[in-house]
Amino acid sequence: MAGLLVLGATGPAQARSGPEADVSYHGRVSLSQGQLRVWLVPQNEGPSAVANATLRVRLSADLADRQQLAEGCARAGLRQVVCETGAMPLHGRGRHIGLLLRLRERVPEVVVRIDTWWDGGAADRNLSNNEPAVLALDTGDTYAF
Repeated sequence: MAGLLVLGATGPAQARSGPEADVSYHGRVSLSQGQLRVWLVPQNEGPSAVANATLRVRLSADLADRQQLAEGCARAGLRQVVCETGAMPLHGRGRHIGLLLRLRERVPEVVVRIDTWWDGGAADRNLSNNEPAVLALDTGDTYAF
């Protein structure tokens, strides 16, 4: 059974000069017995390519002390992981990112928020599509964003 619950998160765009990109994140999450699975793909609709960027995955629950993270990913706090996106060509995708995160303790639900931590020097004036927040229940069901 698959469900969808996306909590909106938008903010004002920063006025900057330089290349522009429109980065978005698409994927799915599931929570089962204290393990959170996150699979996502960053996408760029342009108007410029992005050589590399860093996305951040923030959780509403603490991560376990020890994690085995995917290549290009690092822990950035009690509830955060950051991952590089790889190159995102104009109208193209970055690398597929898969995370299996162990939580410190089993919780009935977790909110997963994804955003751009470092933009690779590009300005993104459309933040409405690159800051998804998903509520995952501890049922093993998959929630898409």
